[in-house]
Amino acid sequence: MSTTILTLEIRYEQDVVLSRQQARQIAQALGFDAQDQARLATAVSEIARNAFVYAKSGTVEFWVDDESPQNFWISIRDRGPSIPNLKAILDGQFVSTTGIGLGIIGARRLMDTFEIESIPKQGTQVLMGKTLPKRLPKLTSQSLKLLKEDLDSRKPQSPFEEIQRQNQELLRTMEELRKRDEQLTQLNRELEDTNRGVVALYAELDEKADSLQRANELKTRFLSNMSHEFRTPLNSVVSLSRILLDRMDGPLTTEQEKQVQFMQKAALGLLDLVNDLLDIAKVEAGKTEVHPSHFEVSDLFATLRGMLRPLLAHNSSVTLVLEEPVGIPPLYTDEGKVAQILRNFISNGLKYTEQGEVRVAALMTGNTVTFSVTDTGIGIVPEEQERIFEEFIQIESKLQKKVKGTGLGLPLSRKLAQLLGGSVWVKSELGKGSTFFASIPLVYSSAAAASMPQPTWQIDPTRHPILVVEDNPETLFTYEKYFQESNYQMISAQTLSVAKQVLTVCQPIAIILDILLDGESSWAFLIETKSNEVTRNIPLLVITVVDNEKQAIARGADGFLIKPVDRFLLLNKLNTLVKRGKQQKLLLIDDDLTARYVLKQLLIPIPLEIIEAADGREGIRLAQVENPCCIVLDLTMPEISGIEVLEQLKSNPATSAIPVIVNTSQQLEPQEKNFFTQHTVAILSKEVVSQEVAIAQLHQALTKAGLALDI
Repeated sequence: MSTTILTLEIRYEQDVVLSRQQARQIAQALGFDAQDQARLATAVSEIARNAFVYAKSGTVEFWVDDESPQNFWISIRDRGPSIPNLKAILDGQFVSTTGIGLGIIGARRLMDTFEIESIPKQGTQVLMGKTLPKRLPKLTSQSLKLLKEDLDSRKPQSPFEEIQRQNQELLRTMEELRKRDEQLTQLNRELEDTNRGVVALYAELDEKADSLQRANELKTRFLSNMSHEFRTPLNSVVSLSRILLDRMDGPLTTEQEKQVQFMQKAALGLLDLVNDLLDIAKVEAGKTEVHPSHFEVSDLFATLRGMLRPLLAHNSSVTLVLEEPVGIPPLYTDEGKVAQILRNFISNGLKYTEQGEVRVAALMTGNTVTFSVTDTGIGIVPEEQERIFEEFIQIESKLQKKVKGTGLGLPLSRKLAQLLGGSVWVKSELGKGSTFFASIPLVYSSAAAASMPQPTWQIDPTRHPILVVEDNPETLFTYEKYFQESNYQMISAQTLSVAKQVLTVCQPIAIILDILLDGESSWAFLIETKSNEVTRNIPLLVITVVDNEKQAIARGADGFLIKPVDRFLLLNKLNTLVKRGKQQKLLLIDDDLTARYVLKQLLIPIPLEIIEAADGREGIRLAQVENPCCIVLDLTMPEISGIEVLEQLKSNPATSAIPVIVNTSQQLEPQEKNFFTQHTVAILSKEVVSQEVAIAQLHQALTKAGLALDI
């Protein structure tokens, strides 16, 4: 519901001025302030002028609605030609030499609501609205009727008076703009002063940072130099005290022995402190080198058990338990630094545990191995759990006076873990014990980047290509190590597009596919591969972190494994998929009948067709005729030796791709061993003591050679 206040017809130029004048008067009567009065009058004037100029006539209507809050509305209609470029005008993209469109844009900015409709051959209608001031009471139909009567009773002003009023408004507006310009100028000056101050502050901070850097370098240099200087006399004290305690220069009295032991203990404690300081200084200076190598967690735990046995001898009430790791592939990082981190954790656990146990465990989480050392000791209060990783910080406790310590072991452990790309942290409860954690990447990042095989599509004719679709560099690095010395050559593809390119270039013997690639899903690739006539028969093995085996098999996958995967489990799974439905032949080349019999007994559980050759020449002939899956070769044979047999097999294109396992009682020289390592998949010894060991070694060798062991 609305109440019309006034309707004007625009036929002459004076009517444009009159519409502006009436708009101002109505706005004043409705309670708008002077600025809003000017905005309303200007907007009405611009649109009314457009109607007069372009349509030669129009109608202006003023009314107030009954909504809450109420709005003052102005409608201006004409029956002229439509506006052809209306959208471009409203978007601010239309440029006109006559000024058309500027009035529309200006009026829209001045109003709260602005709607325009232009229809060809029907004309243009503009609806503008502005919300009434909230401070005023709601206008009723009666009050609007009185307002209308008041406006009708007023004498209209002349156009010259309206123009004079408009000029005054322009002058006031210009004065306001001048004042704002002065304020902006002042603000810019203040900002320039502030910027100069900030620049000076940054310069001072840079100078302070350089000074701190120089001080830190001096401290590191001092620690390094002094640590070396301290080491020599300390080692001398320890050595001399050991000579005295060994009584190499004569007997000692009981009191003298006690004094020398005190000296030796103090020197050893100080030497530990010097060594820790030197290690920290080297890490901070960036001079600590990382020497990555392959090692098993079980071997690391065995080493730690032996190293820490002397500490356990002094505290029989505490047990050290090292849990056997399960499902953790070999790490490729600095074994010495990992051992140093765990040694510090275990030593602390043994020191601050009066009775109970210290338990060491390792768990595979993603591409990292998380080591944990849990004790049943005195525990640490929450507010101190972060401070213990600061240098020289030692927590006051009843055991602190009984045990020696420098407060450098845990800070050094954190720095070493960070150096390897990992982290350390602690969880503890006072009176119940603590658990220290060290998360170490499975593959040292710099080593992974340096050792990561570059994507290559050069196929080795002596090996079977395996397409591995995997985006994680550490996992690719692990697979590459798994396939070394095996019958398979890895071709990596970190994206699905690269994988599709590989399939157009070569025909892999199998595909390993990760479902969770970065930014893309492999399900569609799996379905597409299995529906394509060219690739449907290629065995496809899904290896991922999520247990969705049913989905993978339903979409066509031939096999499924969950990460992380064991090396021989992966190789045997691939062998099973590749050899599925095929007869596996094994050729034994050995002149010793007994040796052949023993080996055949070990192979009974494996579904194989075993072919025997009693000498090298017969072995070469059978290899060409039977094309076996694998050859087990003895080195010591009459007429033609195993080395000559191997050379002929590898030089013949028909037999060069057959994997060979050496089985010998001969002691190989380093040069010979290097030759066989390059040209065979495994070297077995006939002199293995245990049958279990012999079976395990034989199974591993056959798996590397590509045979499926369904046992």
